[in-house]
Amino acid sequence: MNEKKSLLEFPCKFDIKVMGESNENFSESVIKIITKHDENFNAAKIEMKGSSNGKYISLTCNIYATSQKQLDRIYIDLSNSPMTNFVL
Repeated sequence: MNEKKSLLEFPCKFDIKVMGESNENFSESVIKIITKHDENFNAAKIEMKGSSNGKYISLTCNIYATSQKQLDRIYIDLSNSPMTNFVL
């Protein structure tokens, strides 16, 4: 089975944007998921932005990506989280 070729060169820094409803557990959930795949993830550098009505929040998380497989797993886990609306 052939692995699909990535357009990225690994290892590299990579931004993942995660959006969900604004509540105190959303950030913790995202951090827990990303740390599972990148143990050196620096949660202090997350960029947070709330929606104009305050109902939603987006988190931009800069990770150290070591492979396409790692990125795929992070996206799958974040997408499967009931707290997450979108992952870009």
